Amino acid sequence: MVFPSDGRRLVVYVVYDRRGGVDDYVVHALEGMRDRTTHILAVINGKLSDDARRRLEPVTDEILLRKNVGFDIWAHKDALDHMGSRLADFDELVLTNDTWFGPVRPYGPVFDRMDALDADFWGMTDHAREEPNPFTGEGVLPYHLQSFWIAVRRRMFTSERWERYWRDLPEMPSYFDAVLKHETIFTETFTEAGFTSAVAFASADYPTDHPALFNPTLLIDDGCPLVKRRPFFHWPPFLDRHAVIGRAILDKVAAHGYPTALIFENLARTVPPKVINTNLAMLDILPRTVVTASEDPSTLRVLVVIHATGIASVTPLVERLSWFPAPVDVIVTTSDAGLAPALDELLSTHGQNVSAAEVRVVPSPNGRDMSAFLIGCRAELLSDQYDVFVKLHDRLPVRRGRTVSEYFRRYMRDNLVGSPSYIANLLALFVREPGLGAVFPPVIETGYATTGEGWSWYRGMGQDVADDLGIRVPLDGITPLSPLGGMWIGRPAGLRSYLSADWTYDDFRDRSRELVPDLQRLLERLVSVAVGEQGLHVRTVLDAEHASLTHLAIEYKIDQLAVNLPGYPIEQIQFLHRAGWMGTAGAVAFFRMYMKTNHNKVVQRLDPVMHPLGQGARAVLRRVRAGAAAGRALVKGVRR
Repeated sequence: MVFPSDGRRLVVYVVYDRRGGVDDYVVHALEGMRDRTTHILAVINGKLSDDARRRLEPVTDEILLRKNVGFDIWAHKDALDHMGSRLADFDELVLTNDTWFGPVRPYGPVFDRMDALDADFWGMTDHAREEPNPFTGEGVLPYHLQSFWIAVRRRMFTSERWERYWRDLPEMPSYFDAVLKHETIFTETFTEAGFTSAVAFASADYPTDHPALFNPTLLIDDGCPLVKRRPFFHWPPFLDRHAVIGRAILDKVAAHGYPTALIFENLARTVPPKVINTNLAMLDILPRTVVTASEDPSTLRVLVVIHATGIASVTPLVERLSWFPAPVDVIVTTSDAGLAPALDELLSTHGQNVSAAEVRVVPSPNGRDMSAFLIGCRAELLSDQYDVFVKLHDRLPVRRGRTVSEYFRRYMRDNLVGSPSYIANLLALFVREPGLGAVFPPVIETGYATTGEGWSWYRGMGQDVADDLGIRVPLDGITPLSPLGGMWIGRPAGLRSYLSADWTYDDFRDRSRELVPDLQRLLERLVSVAVGEQGLHVRTVLDAEHASLTHLAIEYKIDQLAVNLPGYPIEQIQFLHRAGWMGTAGAVAFFRMYMKTNHNKVVQRLDPVMHPLGQGARAVLRRVRAGAAAGRALVKGVRR
């Protein structure tokens, strides 16, 4: 049946937000549908804040709040039960959700084209038949319309077969259940029952079986009003394998007038920061010798905070204050009161580009530059006085050789305050993007073993601290996107989660002997998620020299690491993840890796028994080693 010229359309739109909020992209998507829809029912999985309800009510006709179970599929089922007999008042039912951004192109032309088709149900996109089924590794994945947008007409949704399908719908505790028990069988179920289907943008017209994931730019070119969120947040090695370039998708979306700030805001709040940074290629290579930005950074109110440990070491940073494009306010913090007079003199000597300057002696060295910043400068950061802060310090890394320490210092300074032109180009990013929350260089690689080790032993406590601060952004899995080394440029608004805590200097004391992670280093690792919690995104920056050095060094190291591994990088990564921790490559480790790689089901069955035994054995071994070390120390003491 075709959609009548005076037809009535019901849209059921499912929303999930772990905070109980509603992002701006949802409001934007629903606003765009109003003129082609009779009734919009928003189904909220989980909770809904009062503020979110106020924002949602103008763009919907009805809101249904339910428990967050069964994903969007059971939310659609509850919506159908909620509508009851009212469903028969409509000519078309659209089942959709918040897993896409739109309208990128107008909805109208697609509705007009599909309205004229004689079909019982239609989808925005489809997925071709695939064998074997990629979700199970066996059998067949049948051809199906993708469930993020399925429109159903009256003949079908008033049928007995429709009623029976939803009545017998199985429980769906996992995402894979939702795919295998609904999405991949829905189309086949109803076509076999005699109903006709159609698709607005058929996979047969594109070079892949899954154009919504692999060819979103082609879909947009052809007038598709939606772009899925998944190409922006899917696992980066997978997207790399298929050359799905998030930045190209974003540029295409922007070219058609969609406000990309809505995308950044949503992703910043819901996706691990390093995934966004990678998928959207959010590394900017900024020139040092020429200002290329069209935005005027002199409009920004800038606070520079420098933590000083010595006059000679801090002088190069103070000298760079004259490089800023407009006068700045400066606070130099130190825990050494004896430095204060010399610091005052230094500031007065280099105060030509300084609006206001202060040397602030903090009462404790605990936490060094981080505590001096968050506690010592809390009042300024909480005020509305500044648009941007620049956090710098003069300390060098401990337990590093001279060449490594000197490169660390140059890497951080060159890529934050490297020259007058570089600073102007960097600050212009904050003018260009009101949603930009922080900028810093990528985690340093040269001289450091940060790859695979960025969290070190901080991740567990990092999650606890994030929870305590109300940060719900997912943490990066391995090395966090963070300003390791403690220097970055950002908006004070991005620090709200940190500043909500009443930190004391005692909180930052060295607790390594208690086997508790250092709070200063831990908070460095949480900067990006703290910024993301405020709906602000993060960019990384390098100058051309360091970009060249870093890229070539990483390329060479990856080449060496991959030499004995087969396949594409994604396959190499998955192989190593399956094998697990190699340790020192002993016989036990290799046996464990062999079993996990070739007999993983056996390992999973034995793990509840073997894991506690392994923990116990390792604890005994640690005690034996500690006792042996103590014995050796005692012997040495006696010999002396």
